[in-house]
Amino acid sequence: MTSSTTLIDIAREAGVSFKTVSRVINGDPKVKAETRERVESVVARLNYRPNVWARALASSRSHLLALIYDNPSPGYVGQVQVGAMTACQRAGFHLIVEEVNCQSPDIAQRIREIVSLRLDGVVLSPPACDCPAVLETLRKAKIPFVRIAPHEQLDLSPYIHMDDYKAAYEMTAYLLGAGHRDIAFIRGPSSHAQAEERYRGFLAAMEKLGGNLRRQWIETGGFTARSGMAAGERLLSTKPAPTAIFASNDDMAMGAMSAAFRRGMVPPRDLSIVGFDDAPIATSLWPQLTTVRQPVAKMADGATEMLIEHLNKPDGAKSRLVGFDIIKRDSVVRLANKRLNGKKRKS
Repeated sequence: MTSSTTLIDIAREAGVSFKTVSRVINGDPKVKAETRERVESVVARLNYRPNVWARALASSRSHLLALIYDNPSPGYVGQVQVGAMTACQRAGFHLIVEEVNCQSPDIAQRIREIVSLRLDGVVLSPPACDCPAVLETLRKAKIPFVRIAPHEQLDLSPYIHMDDYKAAYEMTAYLLGAGHRDIAFIRGPSSHAQAEERYRGFLAAMEKLGGNLRRQWIETGGFTARSGMAAGERLLSTKPAPTAIFASNDDMAMGAMSAAFRRGMVPPRDLSIVGFDDAPIATSLWPQLTTVRQPVAKMADGATEMLIEHLNKPDGAKSRLVGFDIIKRDSVVRLANKRLNGKKRKS
């Protein structure tokens, strides 16, 4: 069918009322699952694409949402965008994606410029989800918002989250179970609440399960491969050097791996490395990265879905918890209950 397809055409094909089709396209959660599936099937078959501007004129809504992020990791941001767009397409909404700098003195003005686009709502990814200026500006503008993995003011809005502390604890336990005791950690920015939760989980596992905690084996990066390489260079220059590095995202883990190669080391033979996120880069290089699979796209999809539901039912669900997995690949070697010696590695 052509672009002239209307809601009346959809209703006729699906055997439902015009009003029911409109409710399905607008994401009304009260529509029965069977009816929703039938309507969505017809929408897909007829390749219907709603005109967002016509819908905005005909109602009090723009059917336009914004995803606001402040994160230098392209892998993470890409997955967030995919998840949010998927949810928007499913519900007949459109999405704009805006990058901000939460450390900028003009952050409040930047948010005001974004919300002036007549948005129905906003999805906030970390660390923007915990930025006081962002939250206060949205609150004053009376723009509904849902947050991905917030740490502060949890009663302020609906949110979706994962247990980063537990995930980091279990990954550290996996390294310890593989015989490593000398484990270094590359933290993310202190302004990123989830990065701090991962660090806390690492420390707890090291203390409880018998790891060797050394101050010189803790470095901080900026969630970029370049910062991970710099941190890896510093860690591998210590005496003694660690046998394993746990980076709190995959970009930094790959940076640390590059630092090892630059020093003539061969991961995982000479150095085990693990990351966090399971971004596409984790399987793009050799050795493929052992990492925590954080369902980033699923979380963004869920947050966007929660936002659309919140527009129709403000007193709906306030939070969702998603799970994680430890993905074991090729970047970890099991030690024979002892530290690798200088004959097997260069430092």
